Amino acid sequence: MTYLLALDQGTSSSRAIVFDRYGNSISVAQQEFNQHYPQSGWVEHDPMEIWHSQLHTAQQVLKQANLKAKDIQAIGITNQRETTLLWDKRTGKPLAPAIVWQDRRSEPLCAKLREQGHENRIFEKTGLRLDAYFSATKIAWLLEQHPNARDLAEQGHLAFGTVDSWLIWQLSGASTHVTDTTNASRTLLFNIHTQQWDAELLQLFGIPESILPSVQASSSYFATTDARHFGHSIPIHGVAGDQQSALFGQACFQAGMAKNTYGTGCFMLMHTGHQAQPSQNGLISTCAAQHDSNAAYALEGSVFVGGAVVQWLRDGLAAFDHSHQIEALALSVPDSGGVMFVPAFTGLGAPYWQAEARGTITGLSRGSTMAHIARAALESIAYQSTALLEAMSRDACQTGSAPLTELRVDGGGKSKQFIDAVSG
Repeated sequence: MTYLLALDQGTSSSRAIVFDRYGNSISVAQQEFNQHYPQSGWVEHDPMEIWHSQLHTAQQVLKQANLKAKDIQAIGITNQRETTLLWDKRTGKPLAPAIVWQDRRSEPLCAKLREQGHENRIFEKTGLRLDAYFSATKIAWLLEQHPNARDLAEQGHLAFGTVDSWLIWQLSGASTHVTDTTNASRTLLFNIHTQQWDAELLQLFGIPESILPSVQASSSYFATTDARHFGHSIPIHGVAGDQQSALFGQACFQAGMAKNTYGTGCFMLMHTGHQAQPSQNGLISTCAAQHDSNAAYALEGSVFVGGAVVQWLRDGLAAFDHSHQIEALALSVPDSGGVMFVPAFTGLGAPYWQAEARGTITGLSRGSTMAHIARAALESIAYQSTALLEAMSRDACQTGSAPLTELRVDGGGKSKQFIDAVSG
């Protein structure tokens, strides 16, 4: 038992990786799954497709590495955050499609709560902005729109979870309903100061506590997998939302250390130590991954559309066949030729928080080509990330907290060649 199995359930694909005891990657398997856009501003996933794709990659990666389940010491899970699922505990079947973090359908409820003056109180307790990005209003929407949801909740048969909870429920053979502090802190229902579900917030959003998972530290024992999945039971010992997981994985353990992940979106987090640091510049406070009983916190800025703009150019405009081709296309011109691209397909996140904003391309001329648009699309990722970095630096200066000391980067959207080109 000298190997670890990591499950990485992301917004556009599920991935599994086997690591040896020295942290070397032994085998990797990845599978994309479908994105559904039933209405403007709506984004959905099929919960069963999430589960089956993740299970398949886990089984595949063990086969590729010629390993059996008994060779795996533990499983760790990292996941897309805020994406909201409801399921029937008796059957394990989802009540409805998963509402993805990018989805904006619950913005009217957010607007209503803002008008009623609840935004500051929510911010004080959760460190989050009152925005459709987070889980609470998605849950409230599902409870109101699904005809059986309230009845199932009253009968004790309904479960809510972010993707980590959903995977643990399935992996454990429907025996464990649990999450960790990082995922709980993305729901608008978790008081990051008391480290508990908050009764006042549950009442405000009309959400029964009975549907919520129990919460524990990121590094702890969560469950044991049903032997039917891998031929042998494996303990699950680590869970963290993808961005907090990346902060931990980049060894940003000290206040002032930050990372930016270039993925479907872009997410910049700076560790702030054992004290939550409220932002004065449009960022949010969130729980960082806990390796013991001591609370840990971070400042975060979220760009809703980062690498997803590349997917849109590929699938929406058919600008190229494969995502990696955008770099050569963008580098075929020296600059964007005055073209500016704001990829606000699902509104603007930090530090603007403009839910009604939508994507815009400006500065087009007769000389503009797809290469200029591709270049502007990639530059939009850099511009949005810069806005987060500047907001983070201002927060550090204004509050007298630890200054930002270094920025580490990861994610599928990073490219040294392009970064050098746009910065040089």
